Amino acid sequence: MTANPTSARSPTCPASISSQPEPLPAGAAELPPPGGPHADPAVPLLVAPCSWHAAQYAVLRWHYSQKMPRSKIAPFGVWEHGEFTGVVMFGRSATAALGSPYGLDQTECVELLRVALRPHEHPVTQMVAASLRQLRAACPGLRLIVSYADTAQGHRGGIYQAGNWIYTGTTNPTNASYLVHGQLVHGRTLRHMAVHRPAGETAEQFVRRTVDPHVRRVVESTVKHRYLYPLDRAMRRQIIPLAKPYPAAPG
Repeated sequence: MTANPTSARSPTCPASISSQPEPLPAGAAELPPPGGPHADPAVPLLVAPCSWHAAQYAVLRWHYSQKMPRSKIAPFGVWEHGEFTGVVMFGRSATAALGSPYGLDQTECVELLRVALRPHEHPVTQMVAASLRQLRAACPGLRLIVSYADTAQGHRGGIYQAGNWIYTGTTNPTNASYLVHGQLVHGRTLRHMAVHRPAGETAEQFVRRTVDPHVRRVVESTVKHRYLYPLDRAMRRQIIPLAKPYPAAPG
């Protein structure tokens, strides 16, 4: 059962949510997100919009990346029997061209950015489906959701297959990343860090000048499986010809 009490705040589109709110006080990130009206042990499963900080709490603990996206997001919290279970997070892609292969602009196509959950009772597909319904109702202009399963983490997209998403193959196997203060940062993230660089300066040069003088470019051979979820019949008809057989689980 999925409930949505009237006291929960309304879902909002990724374009309307700040990507970087005010930082929490020191140590506050270690505190559980407030339960408020969501903390009802009589409700077996609740999926409802949550705060940026609640989403951060889940990502730092239960997602392999342990990193919040820098783009604008629409996070949906998950509660089981009143206990915070995690987050399903949609948002703007790190690349503005996410929807261009399908003739869509940034207002019509978003990415499922994170599914960060602790051990849970209900199927992940049920949580994702509930968040999709609310996102579609809040953002009637959206037409397509894109998500990726990272083969470097051993993922093949089982939750998307169970939810009947459309599989369209893998991404380009060569992606440039950078070491910034010893941490691996994707090239798109580096460009976001350098969004205010002056004309004629590359993102790498800007980050080297302002953030880490020892930034270094590395190349990873990573492949991600790409899944699409159309939100209207016309979009489904458009992308169905792109469908490929689901990747099988390792034997």
